[in-house]
Amino acid sequence: MPWPRHSALLTDLYELTMAAAYFENNLRATASFELFVRSLPPERTFLVAAGLDQALDYLETFQFGSGEIDYLRQQPVFSGVKREFFDYLRDLRFTGEVWALPEGTPVFGEEPLLRVTAPIIEAQIVETFLLSAITFQTMIASKAARVVAAAAGRPVIEFGSRRAHGPEAGPLAARAAFLGGCAGTSNVEAGMRFGIPVFGTLAHSFVMAYDDELEAFRRFEQLFPEHAVLLVDTYDTLAAVDKIIHSGLRPKSIRLDSGDLCQLSKEARRRLDAAGLPETKIFASGDLDEFAIAELLACGAEIDAFGVGTALSTSKDSPALSSVYKLVDVAAGATSYRAKFSDDKVTYPGRKQVFRFQAGGSYSEDVIACESEKCDGAQPLLECVLRSGRRIAAPPGLPQVQEYARREFAKLPAACRRLHHVQPYPVRFSARLQALLEELREHNHAPAGKSAG
Repeated sequence: MPWPRHSALLTDLYELTMAAAYFENNLRATASFELFVRSLPPERTFLVAAGLDQALDYLETFQFGSGEIDYLRQQPVFSGVKREFFDYLRDLRFTGEVWALPEGTPVFGEEPLLRVTAPIIEAQIVETFLLSAITFQTMIASKAARVVAAAAGRPVIEFGSRRAHGPEAGPLAARAAFLGGCAGTSNVEAGMRFGIPVFGTLAHSFVMAYDDELEAFRRFEQLFPEHAVLLVDTYDTLAAVDKIIHSGLRPKSIRLDSGDLCQLSKEARRRLDAAGLPETKIFASGDLDEFAIAELLACGAEIDAFGVGTALSTSKDSPALSSVYKLVDVAAGATSYRAKFSDDKVTYPGRKQVFRFQAGGSYSEDVIACESEKCDGAQPLLECVLRSGRRIAAPPGLPQVQEYARREFAKLPAACRRLHHVQPYPVRFSARLQALLEELREHNHAPAGKSAG
């Protein structure tokens, strides 16, 4: 199901003022921009690329409506801009080319997730949306991969829509979480739009709506005999488990949402098994993340599945990535390289490729190189996904992307995947790319009117 068309005004004002200045000064060169994360947060040793499908949907449908153009013409900042620019916007479509990492690919700092090559006005205006679409889902998919790994094969359900940063973020967080390995989501729109399995239990309010806790359980299981997950911690967790046992109810699962989850799960499991209910599973939720899950399993918790909300849908411990979208070349006839030299924010010039090496069944090293370079024995990661403003191929289904992400994650070194005592994955720039940067730096620092050579 396609996402509704996004307004071309989903951009920052300075993208449009720059576009107007390009237009007025007749700068119509083709430009290449690369989107990457400068460095990984302290809580991360890898990222999982996500959000490409929505980014390409946006580029394929990019256009300004008449009302949007009228709005721009009324803004004081555009009072000196000629009518021809707004006429240009009326007919503007994205006509460029995009190279990107496949969704689900592990990625590291400085590695391009996406490269846009297009007429400079087109490439400039789309910056804000691309950064938002790619960065948000990459952030959530990366968190999901960590949580799912900590669960050690037990299903994880994304429960975080109510804590997501707005209703629009909920379905996209659910999509990214599923891509990162979650078994499903509680978000029903995400289920419909993306084909993600949906799961639900019941709330404390349902139990409290009845005068008797057991009556609430009976009513719910009567209506959902094959799917009932009964929440047992509204009043007294183990007393509620006993009520279920002695009443003859046979719920699919019980849900623990508070208290000492490790000890409660062990005792609940003991009582359920003794009563002949080994098929009733124990589902746990309540401010869980990868560290809490790992600790629960280390202490022997008898938990069959987890619901993870806030920590996942907001990537609570690392809620933002240092993502940027930087100009790397301009082609007006000959190609001219571009780079930034300011302290702590140096960027490398030219279009790039990322090469991934493998040894003994695991990935061993990445090399960021010039686009034209070859690295024998390595896999190039960036591939062309859109040309002349249209996708080259239909996107893979989300279950296929999830499986690809799972396989790729398993190929990362174990020391990179674990939660504690981690070792960073090795990433380096090629000698040729380093030399190109130094050559450009020397050229830009040469006195005016003199050659850098």
